[in-house]
Amino acid sequence: MFTGIVETTGHVIQVLSKADGVRLTLEVPSCLGVLGEGNSLAVNGVCLTAVNPAANQCDFDVIHETLRRTNLGQLRVGHRVNLERSIRAGDRFEGHLVQGHVDAVVEVNRVQNTGSEQIFRFRHDGSLTPLIIPKGSVAINGVSLTVVEVQSGEFAVALIPTTLSRTNLADLRVGDRVNLETDIVSRTILHQLRFLHGSPTESSPDADWWEKLRNHGFA
Repeated sequence: MFTGIVETTGHVIQVLSKADGVRLTLEVPSCLGVLGEGNSLAVNGVCLTAVNPAANQCDFDVIHETLRRTNLGQLRVGHRVNLERSIRAGDRFEGHLVQGHVDAVVEVNRVQNTGSEQIFRFRHDGSLTPLIIPKGSVAINGVSLTVVEVQSGEFAVALIPTTLSRTNLADLRVGDRVNLETDIVSRTILHQLRFLHGSPTESSPDADWWEKLRNHGFA
């Protein structure tokens, strides 16, 4: 479990193709300490397991399913990634509950400069809209952010200078694809409602089903 408060960034040292996926070798800055074998690290918001940890670097095996569902398959040598160690009981909790389980890869649609902050708008296929709550939380490349606006197929977040200086979100350009993890609380509620009210599929509830929820005061 993570909080979405990125501790530091590192760079990709090597990408080695394997039969079952790829092995990533990442720079792990000394501020994170030396990871233990089997420790968890969020890499761009994806929970990965440390393999062969050493001073200032570590390997991670990424299977095909993870490559398909995240943007880790786009990584190349030199790319910058966000890093966060898993939380411990009693740690200070400053973001929101982040599992490191990516829901979808979404695309940067627009970037607006407003002086003190930048507004990033992300485009998706619309199926995620019920899980993205205005003033709620999402994790973008593992960064805990507050949703400022939601439309069908698009949502926006505001990035302050501190976030831009400490994460790889400053590297984003229109058309780039990022990992999105929605709030676990929203996912849990929606899953239970689907179970109770019989949505036809998990990924694309039909209009009639949403109308039933609205009639019951749930949507």
